[in-house]
Amino acid sequence: MEDVASRLKRLRIRHGLSQRKLAVRSGVSNATISLIEHGRTDPSLGLLKKVLDAMGVSFAEFFSEGRAEEKFFYSSDELSEIGSGMISYKQVGGDLLDSKLQILHERYRPGADTGQSMLSHEAEEGGIVLQGRLEVTVGNQVRTLSPGDAYRFNSRLSHRFRNTGSEDCIVVSACTPPSF
Repeated sequence: MEDVASRLKRLRIRHGLSQRKLAVRSGVSNATISLIEHGRTDPSLGLLKKVLDAMGVSFAEFFSEGRAEEKFFYSSDELSEIGSGMISYKQVGGDLLDSKLQILHERYRPGADTGQSMLSHEAEEGGIVLQGRLEVTVGNQVRTLSPGDAYRFNSRLSHRFRNTGSEDCIVVSACTPPSF
């Protein structure tokens, strides 16, 4: 959470925004922006996305800040953690600013949910469930996926992910261009 707090503050300042201006742009309260920046609250993915969208920044850009490197192979401990709380997103590669593809190893704890606010971003994404069960909502369609099942959709459609099982759910996903 401290990483999210410091990154958000640096990004806000770099964009020349006060907490109040960022709050107005994102539709989030000034108090919430302050709590996030001081590490006193762990924002949901939906909330963080609203704040980042207000600055025109994707999740990939936000979490890759300052990690430029030219690599082709990654051990499991070199994956960049870009999630927090009940959902872990481990990204292949740190700096995706010039990339057209984002690959994630996702872990959803039992009951984990991307939030009541549906996600939507400029990309196409897909994934395969390796373990557990994952409820995927795309528009008005809802499906619970099991190991071996997959999804693929235009990310501009509102969507949401939720672990409905009693064990961790593991997914390998890809998003092009990186916008999560």
